[in-house]
Amino acid sequence: MKDFFKKLLIVVLTLEARLIVRRYKPKIVAITGSVGKTSTKDAIYAVLSQGAHVRKSHKSFNSEIGLPLTIIGVPNAWNNPLRWLQNLLDGLFLLVWRAHYPQWLVLEVGADRPGDIRSVAKWMPVTVAVITRLPEVMAHVEFFDSPQAVVEEKGALIDALVPDGTLVLYADDERAATFAQRLDRGHSMAEGAGDKKIITFGLSPQADVRAENLRILFIEGKSHIPLGMSAELVLDGARAPIELIGTVGGHTLLPALAAAAVGKALDKSIADIAQALARYEPPAGRMHLVDGVKDTVIIDDTYNSSPAAAVAALDTLAFINPSGRKIAVLGDMLELGRHSAEEHRKIGAYAARAADLLMTVGFRARGIAEGALDAGMDENKILQFEDAYKAGEELSALTSAGDCVLVKGSQSMRMEHTVRALMAEPERAAELLVRQDEEWRRR
Repeated sequence: MKDFFKKLLIVVLTLEARLIVRRYKPKIVAITGSVGKTSTKDAIYAVLSQGAHVRKSHKSFNSEIGLPLTIIGVPNAWNNPLRWLQNLLDGLFLLVWRAHYPQWLVLEVGADRPGDIRSVAKWMPVTVAVITRLPEVMAHVEFFDSPQAVVEEKGALIDALVPDGTLVLYADDERAATFAQRLDRGHSMAEGAGDKKIITFGLSPQADVRAENLRILFIEGKSHIPLGMSAELVLDGARAPIELIGTVGGHTLLPALAAAAVGKALDKSIADIAQALARYEPPAGRMHLVDGVKDTVIIDDTYNSSPAAAVAALDTLAFINPSGRKIAVLGDMLELGRHSAEEHRKIGAYAARAADLLMTVGFRARGIAEGALDAGMDENKILQFEDAYKAGEELSALTSAGDCVLVKGSQSMRMEHTVRALMAEPERAAELLVRQDEEWRRR
């Protein structure tokens, strides 16, 4: 019975969302991909909200229920039937009475299962479609026949582009050419297809929008504690300095570059884009720098995990030169299906090269420990736990001044509990960590 009412609720919310889009005709930027969707959404919002009425997806609302909630402009009611009724009434209000509705919607579009994006593309007119990185092994692949099937599903967002829309692609992804070909095929087949265009972003020289001269910023007087990053934004031959404070890692610059590409699509100047990006605050749990106990620093990457994201995080840990040890705390990577065992072992081998001390959390993460051991890491430098908070408590007793601690794992592993046990100001957990609202804390 509960499943029936959930399906009925999704049908009604989606119908309201479709009718609201049809009535108010907002311009839509839709983001999909496998890495960095939420950060990209937030960065695009920073660029678009300068002088315009813009709404973005709340947190990572990208599912069959999160998307209509964002369009209607109401929160997740979780298990409260009365709040769900209120949400439906709010949607009806927008349809019956004219309201002040956003000019732009910045929407994160996920693909948990086959058909998720195809169904959305049938009714949602997209002005700018952004496809972030799609690594070889992606999260949610266990629900698809193959990684290529995931790519095809993500590419379905291209079909939602309006005739004069823009496709923004990650230039350093070999699949970018495939997506471009799909756009060309759709353009040639459609009558009155307009003038769709493609803008690429990335760190490679061939990207239309790119970053150069990336460097890590350190706290003054504490050269072992990173503060953030700086780089030069390059666009149409012009350059502008940008800084991201509170986060590290070359891959964490990609959301800002994607946002700059959206700005370019809307003919914004590089100066305006750089100024807008100065307001962008990287979201919690995405390579976020948090002060740790005993004068340590934590790289909090606990929002979620996948093989590609874990490699990027470990690359960052390897690049930093703290005065103490480099410590990696890695939890299970979920939804990898038949790729799970092999990918966990690969990450273990990677961690052996990047970290001085490795802690794993979860049953699947035992494969990370095995991979590290096989790669030559001393078994005395590998610790295994089943519980995220216990791992944090144990590590808090082992850390020393100058240590840099990377914490990462899939959402269900609740690796933010590890960060909470390690952070210098646990009373600020609600402000600094992911999944701190009341519903999550009850889980």
